[in-house]
Amino acid sequence: MDLSGARVTVIGLGVSGLAAARLLHAQGARVTINDARTAEALGARVGEAQALGATLALGGHDAAALQQNELIVVSPGVPSLPALSAAEQHGVPIFSEIEISSWFVRSKVVGITGTNGKSTVTSLVGAMCQASGRPTFVGGNLGTPLVEVVGSAASGPDGLLVVELSSFQLERVDRFRAHVAVILNVTDDHLDRYASFADYAAAKARLFAGQRKDDAAVAPDGDELCTAMARASAGKLVSFGGSTGSVRRDGDCIRDLESGLSIPVGELGIQGEHNVDNACAAALAARLIGVERQQIESVLRSFKGLAHRMQRADSVKNVDFFDDSKATNVGAAVAAVLGLGRQGVRVVLIAGGKDKGGSYAPLREIMQQHGRGLVLIGEATDLIAQELSSTKLPVQRASNMADAVRKAHALAQAGDAVLLAPACASFDMFRSYAHRGEVFQAEVRTLAQEVGA
Repeated sequence: MDLSGARVTVIGLGVSGLAAARLLHAQGARVTINDARTAEALGARVGEAQALGATLALGGHDAAALQQNELIVVSPGVPSLPALSAAEQHGVPIFSEIEISSWFVRSKVVGITGTNGKSTVTSLVGAMCQASGRPTFVGGNLGTPLVEVVGSAASGPDGLLVVELSSFQLERVDRFRAHVAVILNVTDDHLDRYASFADYAAAKARLFAGQRKDDAAVAPDGDELCTAMARASAGKLVSFGGSTGSVRRDGDCIRDLESGLSIPVGELGIQGEHNVDNACAAALAARLIGVERQQIESVLRSFKGLAHRMQRADSVKNVDFFDDSKATNVGAAVAAVLGLGRQGVRVVLIAGGKDKGGSYAPLREIMQQHGRGLVLIGEATDLIAQELSSTKLPVQRASNMADAVRKAHALAQAGDAVLLAPACASFDMFRSYAHRGEVFQAEVRTLAQEVGA
């Protein structure tokens, strides 16, 4: 698409918005960056935008001004806005940063979405692609915006792009094509943004819209919703996990009958029962994009997982502490508790934060089976306490993370685990899920020093 001289507005002066503005400016567009926040709130990013030569429109969204554009690019965190709807009705095309990035790349793309596990699977597939020796980009919702790849070796015909995609990023794609599109799971999440679960799932399903008949649509075996979403693809449906997946658990091994891959579950670098399916999904996606079996097996053995995803923090008086701060929804928290419970471990759960609109009922059921007690923090404390009251487990409230760690340790018995799996967003008390996890780990270390490990 020729953008030379085109009037383009980028909505949102965040990391991806600024990166998109750079690309648009490099393509000769006349770029305006619009953000509801003030220059004071945005800080240094204002100077970065000005250095590009972009026009700034801060403090609100002018519907009339937006209608004068030939293209609008929205950042992932920007919800539906009346001014955007008016511009769209006026005939202005509105796309995501993911969509415009795809116009300028010629590489093969693996797109990965799902409510839980997508960062782990993206990182695994990325490491496998890097092991193949081909120029590889790993990013999207995980770390580096996709737009940053444009012009690099990874964006050329020999390159591989491994892209984590959130529902927010997929809302406004049109021609974006994933040669291998992976949906891992869909459970309640972001219902503070979407009107219904169906709307949330529909945004995820946009991953398959641009696929062609020689592409692959990957879904979990036996998952009716995800399979239905993948069937919307023009490509071939391929499944992972379950009893008939192309790559699945067979006894104590993960096997891919097509490639000959066979690796004992106990030799996986990532731990936890829920990560077995993640490993299967990654191995299948990597094989479908052309990575050799030996390279896939090597990464499955060496990859140790990501920070704040079932990361063992320490052991204090024979109680293990696990940081799963990335479990920002109920489905992820359930998977974390179940992974420990299947090992015969009782769990003291630290949960709470900023509520995202889903039901906590699945967490109640799993804690009844594997729980020892609960410690609740943050804005959602009362809501979670009410929904989990029937567990008959002890429930305590904590004023901060230091208080939560100490109360959880007091509830635990020798051989138990204290698990931070909040089932909520972090933004009521922390800058991010990573910040929350870092504070948790620091408090665990302090406790270990106080009482002796």
